Amino acid sequence: MLVRNYGLFWNRESVFWGRPHVAGHLKGRPSTAVTREPVDFRDQQGVYVLYDSGFDMIYVGQAGSNDQFRLFDRLRQHTKDALADRWTKFSWFGVRAVNANGTLHAENAAAHPLLSDVLNHIEAILIYAAEPPHNRQGGRFGEDVEQYLQYRDEEQLGPEFEDMVRDLWRSRQDASGRGVH
Repeated sequence: MLVRNYGLFWNRESVFWGRPHVAGHLKGRPSTAVTREPVDFRDQQGVYVLYDSGFDMIYVGQAGSNDQFRLFDRLRQHTKDALADRWTKFSWFGVRAVNANGTLHAENAAAHPLLSDVLNHIEAILIYAAEPPHNRQGGRFGEDVEQYLQYRDEEQLGPEFEDMVRDLWRSRQDASGRGVH
């Protein structure tokens, strides 16, 4: 098997990039078990795609081959390089499986996949990343490949803007005695 897990259209603003003396992370939960502890994919290896606010693909890159940075560091580089103001979302396709304890498998744990699996995975990456309008069927990763949904760490990032506005609106309504509708 080539791809072991993936995340689609994660929000750049929902990544905790870190701060002095606190490492950032790139966490997600399995789409089939969103109550499970989040997995940190910061050291994942694979390919990624950057999108602008209109979901147009603007960049495709790889993370973790040879001496390259892993996924988190590659994405963080793009927050400071020539692409910094051009992307708001990203998708990633990782080759390291997740262990039962929620950590990533060792780098050398990959086996040589069958050609049919490689072709299915390359096709699936392209279909999921580009969303071509004439591909009616989704990609075929297989049952053993797991999609992860982005986990937003509110402890590190604080509440989302929409939640703060909603809370402010409710407190104004309560203060005026009109109640919340």
